[in-house]
Amino acid sequence: MNIILFEQMPLSNRIPTDDFRGQHIRKVLHLATGDTFTMGVVNGVWGIATITAMGTDGIRYRFEEKGKSEPLYPVTLLVAQVRPICMKRILREAVSLGVRSIMVVGADTAERSYAEAKLWSTGEYRKYLLDGAMQSGKTAIPQFSMVDSVDLACRNPDQWQTRLLLDNVTEGEPLSQLQSPATPVVLAVGPERGWSGRERLVFDNAGFSHHSLGTRVLRTETACSAGLAVLMGRMGIL
Repeated sequence: MNIILFEQMPLSNRIPTDDFRGQHIRKVLHLATGDTFTMGVVNGVWGIATITAMGTDGIRYRFEEKGKSEPLYPVTLLVAQVRPICMKRILREAVSLGVRSIMVVGADTAERSYAEAKLWSTGEYRKYLLDGAMQSGKTAIPQFSMVDSVDLACRNPDQWQTRLLLDNVTEGEPLSQLQSPATPVVLAVGPERGWSGRERLVFDNAGFSHHSLGTRVLRTETACSAGLAVLMGRMGIL
């Protein structure tokens, strides 16, 4: 964790003993009274916390504000449902890269049970968004949404100026050759078994252009991280 984030500032400037962030401060960072760490509020302020006391009731601190949340990059990751263990990595890495929006989409070839996983039903996914932000050292967390199908995801395509579809079935220009895309941008990455022919037609009708990351078949999680990195490089961000 490069910043300790909270949904809202802890009451009375105290981090409870059983809070996972408090445990991280004690057991991973090995901080003591007088030490400092960076902390902030999701999509809000950040600053330096100085530990004033550590006891059985938690960690008490003094906070000095240093800045506010920075804007995220004008990029949407549209990613098909995959195994929850893979999706956890996708969420964490996409947030750490700074995308402004993540849309998880049901796909024709995806296992239907993925959408019913505990990751979504219990709100556990939020933890991985938080993990990604804390890794990045920033307070901002992207907008998040889930939709049942590509059809629903593409019903308002004009919200994106540039629409990119990663696909290793149909021929497309290498993503690395993309020229300064107009923003906002959406990057669509398919499920483990790829997009269906029907879904490709939906993307085509919504104005998506086909692109590739080479001839090798990548895991969805690898394609997300690699695709975002290449795209942001072409945008002059990375």
